[in-house]
Amino acid sequence: MTEERPTGAQAQSAEDIVAAADTGARNPAGATGKALLLVALAWSLFQLWYASPLPFILKFGILNSTEARSIHLAFAVFLSFTAFPALMESARGRFHLFGWFYAVAAVASAVYAIVEYSGGKENMALIFGVATIVLLFAASSALRVSPVNRVPVTDWVLALVAAFAAGYLFLFYRELSDRPGLPTTMDLIAAVAGMILLLEATRRALGPPLMIVALVFMFYVFGGPIMPDMLAHQGASLSKAMSHQWLYTEGVFGVALGVSTSFVFLFVLFGALLDKAGAGNYFIQVAFSLLGHLRGGPAKAAVVASGLSGIVSGSSIANVVTTGTFTIPLMKRVGFSAEKAGAVEVAASTNGQLTPPIMGAAAFLMVEYVGISYIEVMQHAILPAIISYIALLYIVHLEAMKANMQGLEKPVMKTRTQALISFGITVSSIILLSAAVYYGLGWMKVAFGAAATWIIGVLVFAVYVGLIWFAARYPELEMDDPEAPIVTLPEAGPTAKSGLHFILPVVVLVWCLMVERLSPGLSAFYATVFMILIVVTQRPLFAMFRKRSVAPAWGVGLNDLFDGLVTGARNMIGIGVATAAAGIIVGTVTLTGIGLVMTEFVEFISAGNIMLMLGFVAIISLILGMGLPTTANYIVVSTLMAPVVVALGAESGLIVPLIAVHMFVFYFGILADDTPPVGLAAFAAAAIARSDPIKTGIQGFTYDIRTAILPFMFIFNTKLLLIGIDGVVDLVVTVASALAAMLIFAAATQGFFIVRTRIYETLALLLITFTLFRPGFFMDQIYPPLETVDPAGILQMVEAQDEGGQLRLKVEGIDLEDNAVSKSVILPLGPAGSGAERLDFAGLEVRAEDGKVFIDNLVFGGPAEKAGIDFDFEITEILVAADRPPKELMFIPALLLLGIVIMLQRARRPKEGDAPVAA
Repeated sequence: MTEERPTGAQAQSAEDIVAAADTGARNPAGATGKALLLVALAWSLFQLWYASPLPFILKFGILNSTEARSIHLAFAVFLSFTAFPALMESARGRFHLFGWFYAVAAVASAVYAIVEYSGGKENMALIFGVATIVLLFAASSALRVSPVNRVPVTDWVLALVAAFAAGYLFLFYRELSDRPGLPTTMDLIAAVAGMILLLEATRRALGPPLMIVALVFMFYVFGGPIMPDMLAHQGASLSKAMSHQWLYTEGVFGVALGVSTSFVFLFVLFGALLDKAGAGNYFIQVAFSLLGHLRGGPAKAAVVASGLSGIVSGSSIANVVTTGTFTIPLMKRVGFSAEKAGAVEVAASTNGQLTPPIMGAAAFLMVEYVGISYIEVMQHAILPAIISYIALLYIVHLEAMKANMQGLEKPVMKTRTQALISFGITVSSIILLSAAVYYGLGWMKVAFGAAATWIIGVLVFAVYVGLIWFAARYPELEMDDPEAPIVTLPEAGPTAKSGLHFILPVVVLVWCLMVERLSPGLSAFYATVFMILIVVTQRPLFAMFRKRSVAPAWGVGLNDLFDGLVTGARNMIGIGVATAAAGIIVGTVTLTGIGLVMTEFVEFISAGNIMLMLGFVAIISLILGMGLPTTANYIVVSTLMAPVVVALGAESGLIVPLIAVHMFVFYFGILADDTPPVGLAAFAAAAIARSDPIKTGIQGFTYDIRTAILPFMFIFNTKLLLIGIDGVVDLVVTVASALAAMLIFAAATQGFFIVRTRIYETLALLLITFTLFRPGFFMDQIYPPLETVDPAGILQMVEAQDEGGQLRLKVEGIDLEDNAVSKSVILPLGPAGSGAERLDFAGLEVRAEDGKVFIDNLVFGGPAEKAGIDFDFEITEILVAADRPPKELMFIPALLLLGIVIMLQRARRPKEGDAPVAA
């Protein structure tokens, strides 16, 4: 069976999907094209300057965060209008609607300007007059098909005006800071024009969904008085709304755009440079050489290669095209259907954003939203990511077992003894080298003080040159041709040794993050600078060590650097615009107080049931994710829903850490990339595989069910996020049980374990999975986890709690609106101390009357007040953890049931010489 390589129109289709989603479909030639490349280059250079310590060393070009965000957005919107056409030929019917929408909005704005002018409000008339002109330009651009080989005049005008409006905070920062809350007419003109053009830039770069969501929230800002009672608010004037959303840092220029400016750009640039240097091909070849001889080897190699590429890539779509062009045809060669080959690649590529050290852009937002360091985010994310990838490898293995696939022939076969010796030497070398580096660098810091940085830098460069010299002894890596009649695996040893220097910048990044404890932005800066050094010098060094001409290699290296810097900037257009547009939603929440409304609404529809509420959040994330990029989806859903889940979980007696909820939203936002009918990653894979995009997306989602189950599990079992681990034994049990549960769940959902599963075996496997993931559920049915304590002894009880303990209360009372309140709350008790001191830390004082305990006083802004407790509420119950057997005992019946399933399956396994299991 021979498959054709995806070339020509088919391969171009996949590339078009990446261009439309990530970098912009427009690529003009001539002077215009060069100008756009220079703008992208300038953006990358600006971000490197801002992230570096040079401004503080040279006392020049120092920018505060607001100024940097302003410049960052100015570049993003400028490139949105110049790199993304307003209306593609393929979208003529769908997007003409937006041109007419702008035209109608322009008429309405003009009418409003005339009315305001007639009423003597010349300033307001001027503002709406400018808005009318901007809307007319947007309408003119969006009502006709845009060329992809040049930039129309209207787009140049819109790009320049948008860049000016976005850069307004930088240009007039001092003036704006001198008159907070008192915007001038010019301020409001810039804000109104900027908001309109940001929405249009969002539509161009990301499609209509995020623009529509932002418009709905903007309508809510101004339409509060006409909303139903539950959603009504007093509304906001144009001046107040624009000041909040545009002129200060509560809306568009808020936390999300700040994270994009400070962290995300550098990580995306780092990934672009690493890929331009050839690391993507290296990861593919290494994975293929190591795993290709196994059953379904190319598919397993695709999982590993996509995971490695995804670690340093911010885009699941680009990851699909980068690795899928090679792996999808190979998977089809060994027996995978087109849909399954594409689906494996999609599942592996989307999960790359879940894997530390470089996760998707939304992971950096968690640092600000949750208030923890990026190292902690990585620690919480590592275990779910690992078991998710291992489970995907197992799913591929099951698919190969179903179809009775065989591995590819290895070029050199080692004996088992030789393989073990080689493995042992490799592991020992890594351990010794790691120890030497860790302790050696620590010694140098003590011995050489400030000079240690320069010495370490020289040593790292020497190691890099040494690795290049070592790699030059082996042949250059070339992409294998899937059209070849016989596919021979590359040798694992030479393949791995030919690119070890690609691992060095990742090591530098992880070292800066986890050992030096530098900020994510500064860590990414140093790693990126080192990556720039590699891109420029690796080819000349290879040429020198291989006795070739060095001069041409310098030109190739500099050209690679230029392409990498430009690609990194163009990859950031969508993320920069998305974080700004999502800031509109965040600004609306803070301006109108809709967050409290959402809490009441979700509590009403879920009836306080935590599972229904989580299902509701997951569905919202998937639906929004069909049209919104992961970053924007995360911002919207986490802003609205994360506090709701935490609050309602507490009322149900469940302690849900905020990071767990944010990880929950993050996971489902990423899963939307392969969720039909709009999963763009599935469309890109289908273009390469020549398969049906919808079927590919559905198949990919069935593979990703294993990932979808994880967020529900770590909400109820936070040990999966490495929270509350008590020692090494607890860690081993947690990892082993979670991994076993995920593999068993994969077998259940794929309908194959040792042989095809029967319905009762599938149900048993699902029961085992649930027990291993959440053993406390069944233990709770036997031994209640909490017991009631008399509130009269509250002072003695809280004093006896461990440091960092929590107080669970049930309270009843009448609030300020004469509503009867009955709720459960969980309050922190802080450090050890007297009962009164620990209650004060929780934000309350109590008094006893007639054998009852009441809230006597509240600390303003304290935990108790934030939990909804009010004066004179009665404490009806205090709940403490019950003394009961360890919940892990439930693993015993689960494993016994698993043993029964294995025996039943083994009895049906085909004997040697029988016909293979049918696919």
